[in-house]
Amino acid sequence: MDPALQTPMYFFLRNLSLLEVCFTLVMVPKMLVDLVSPRKIISFVGCGTQMYFFFLFGSSECFLLSMMAYDRFVAICNPLRYSVIMNRSLCLWMAIGSWMSGVPVSMLQTAWMMALPFCGPNAVDHFFCDGPPVLKLVTVDTTTYEMQALASTLLFIMFPFSLILVSYTHIIITILRMPSATGRQKAFSTCSSHLIVVSLFYGTASLTYLRPKSNQSPESKKLVSLSYTVITPMLNPIIYSLRNNEVKGAVKRTITQKVLQKLDVF
Repeated sequence: MDPALQTPMYFFLRNLSLLEVCFTLVMVPKMLVDLVSPRKIISFVGCGTQMYFFFLFGSSECFLLSMMAYDRFVAICNPLRYSVIMNRSLCLWMAIGSWMSGVPVSMLQTAWMMALPFCGPNAVDHFFCDGPPVLKLVTVDTTTYEMQALASTLLFIMFPFSLILVSYTHIIITILRMPSATGRQKAFSTCSSHLIVVSLFYGTASLTYLRPKSNQSPESKKLVSLSYTVITPMLNPIIYSLRNNEVKGAVKRTITQKVLQKLDVF
């Protein structure tokens, strides 16, 4: 609603907020039902559907976070050309590309896994249908699938993360070259929220998917999964609002405007 927030950074932030709403809706409603229900069941089709959308939104978030890092790179390293480079058309295509990037990997991994034979145990030791716990129910050798899943993980998690590292390497170098301490502090403050979100998301996701056969107990893996599927999306609005003076200023202006409008009515 506030004109000051109609910038590319907040355009990507709106996409991130919508993406995380979709991401949590994939598993949280079912998880809440299972917490109060004595029969914790999910159909085969329901499990595959949940896994598909989990892969889809998770991969999309990885790429969206890298697009947000590029936006900060242009803003700090090329401030005079920022409005020209980050135009409305480019931002729209970057957002569409981020949303669509998860489609290939989610379709491939889900279709391949659901085509494997499941004729043994049928209890998923997890609070949602994720790849590693569902794979344990397969009754044939899954080495080929695991190699493909690891390659997809490296591509769709580490490739966007590498783009983020490159962007922030240039950002840090640019900030350190700034002669003014105030300018350095202001430039770093615009990136701090994104850095916190990236650290939380990639840190917990890497513990789960880059160490699929680690010595971690199932309970600890569930806790790590809970952190990036529920806790991190819950913290992101707080991180981006309470740590952002522009957002706090916009909230104050909006509330003041609404109050004044009501006073004019009376």
